[in-house]
Amino acid sequence: MALQDLGYTSDLEDYRNEHGLNSLDVGRVIAEHRERYAVSTSEMVYDAELLGNLRFTAESREDFPAVGDWVALSPYDEDKALIHAIYPRRATLVRQSVGKKGEKQIIATNIDVGFIVQSVNRDFNINRLERYLTICHSAKIEPVVILSKIDLLEQTELTNVLAEVESRIKEVKIIPVSSQMSNGYDSVLALIETGKTYCLLGSSGVGKSTLLNHLSGREQMETGEISESIDRGKHVTTHRELVVLDNGGIIIDNPGMREVGIADANGGLEMTFDEILELSEDCKYKDCSHLHEDGCAILKALEEEELDQNSYDNYLKMYKEKRHYETSEEDKKRKDKGFGKMMKQVKKVRKQNKY
Repeated sequence: MALQDLGYTSDLEDYRNEHGLNSLDVGRVIAEHRERYAVSTSEMVYDAELLGNLRFTAESREDFPAVGDWVALSPYDEDKALIHAIYPRRATLVRQSVGKKGEKQIIATNIDVGFIVQSVNRDFNINRLERYLTICHSAKIEPVVILSKIDLLEQTELTNVLAEVESRIKEVKIIPVSSQMSNGYDSVLALIETGKTYCLLGSSGVGKSTLLNHLSGREQMETGEISESIDRGKHVTTHRELVVLDNGGIIIDNPGMREVGIADANGGLEMTFDEILELSEDCKYKDCSHLHEDGCAILKALEEEELDQNSYDNYLKMYKEKRHYETSEEDKKRKDKGFGKMMKQVKKVRKQNKY
């Protein structure tokens, strides 16, 4: 397999030459298992780990490799290798770390398109779709919504669901699919381009692995049987993994995410709720909170039913999460800075006492 089949570009080659990495092999992380990484090169797949210096100088989880990363590595055994450096990331898909204030969790890197998969049965939730849209927009990744298991609905019900989604989510491709009737998969496959990387996003049991199997034309991922009591597939994907399709597209599958916390620093929330952003420009006050002020264009639109109340409520909730994350992140930076100053002082005292 050539590196170009994994998405290698001339920009990456330029970086390799400019930073003296020519003596090292180049590969892409295709899977991660507790700080060990499966890295695919043009020759083979290595079981790789970080060089000690790279591990000890890492300041946060973002300094470690993630699925989708390009890395410089050196083989030291038949199938073992050491990772010396991580190439610059073109796009990083992140969410708030679960249970860790002010920290990010990398979902995948160097993504072109995010396939947001949601089933139309029990999992269906437009608020959650807007969360996934926001993390894609924040990373400057094109989102595509894939509504799975449409065979579980009558045509009238499906029409209503599609109308509901389209009323809230505009200017985003929405593709209904069914594994039972083999509907819609050709439309998804038609979007996939050679050398581009696509990431599957969604909760457990919504049909991400089934989608991957249909796109690849083979059983790439095991799919769980359907539980009749809750009408959803069992969670089977336990780690992130990169797969190259026969048509040249590259797909990263992900474990289901129960929580999609917003860690947005790049305007993703505003892109998702662009209608609210446009309305805010007509508010009477520049610092309008859009909660109670006279002359608020957003509240006026709600009163006149020109803006969806559920969309507004979801925006407020996610905006509060974003502000809370930003505050927690700043607190963490201040604490880290203070700790760094303390360590410098300790080293200085030790050096003075030594002499």
